[in-house]
Amino acid sequence: MIDVSHVSRNFGDFRAVSDVSFSIPKGQIVGLLGPNGAGKTTTMRMITGFLAPSAGEIFIDGRNIQESPVEAKQKIGYMPESAPLYGDMIVEDYLRYIAEIQGENPEEKLPLLCKECGLKEVMSKNISELSRGNRQRVALAHALMHDPEILILDEPTSGLDPNQVEDVRAIIREIGKTRTVIVSTHILSEVETLCSRAIIISGGKLVADSSIEELKERFGHELSVKITVGGSFEDVSAKLKGLAGVANVTLLGSENVNGPAASETALNNILISVSGNEEIRPAVAKTCVENGFNLYEISVQKNSLEDVFHALTEKAEK
Repeated sequence: MIDVSHVSRNFGDFRAVSDVSFSIPKGQIVGLLGPNGAGKTTTMRMITGFLAPSAGEIFIDGRNIQESPVEAKQKIGYMPESAPLYGDMIVEDYLRYIAEIQGENPEEKLPLLCKECGLKEVMSKNISELSRGNRQRVALAHALMHDPEILILDEPTSGLDPNQVEDVRAIIREIGKTRTVIVSTHILSEVETLCSRAIIISGGKLVADSSIEELKERFGHELSVKITVGGSFEDVSAKLKGLAGVANVTLLGSENVNGPAASETALNNILISVSGNEEIRPAVAKTCVENGFNLYEISVQKNSLEDVFHALTEKAEK
């Protein structure tokens, strides 16, 4: 659906995007990540046709966006961050106006978009009176007016409260069932929640492109195991450090159980750093049992997307 081939973009002597390539098929929700100034906004603007690449080509459903801009752009719906809306217009009037200038039938489109974007309660309200969450819904309806096969969203939940965030995410998930969606965001948890794949750009270069789980496995920090165990932390730590595959043992916190913290009667939350990907849980459990330490909980701590993001972008900037 989207093919970006060896694309670069220069602004004078500054290269904002350098030799970036990726493809996105239909029906996939992809997160576009990068630190400030990484080149992700420039990349999005080239995909939408607002900027021409200095080198390389971009194809939208097989059409070169520079050679066939009208046909290619008809496939795209774009919602920029803080999307501009006419604040002095009623929501219904605004959407009717957008439908008419895009050559769509308002009588057919408005009921569909009202339902899809959850606008029933605000159709008769002035846009300037809407909450930020409802303004985002109106902007989404605008982007979807011509029924595009591709939807590009720039920071779609920025500035929203938790309830509004979840509402907008639910709409995006539903939209993503039938469309290709690119979500540019600095909220890493949003990518984990919404996207099946992440593209990470840093310093104008593509540094990662994979599923979320593959990124965590390939680029995350060393694995760790968390345990809740009874007994003296010093005694537990001494025994655990002798196990193969244990790199470090850290006390996260202690809970009093009829005695001072970190004593024989305390429950200790302990983080065990693992060297490599070795499975150490059976050995940890066996050591606790053999030494009389009551083991209440043991779990693997998965690498977060935030760990991956920092590792990749810091490496790219060095």
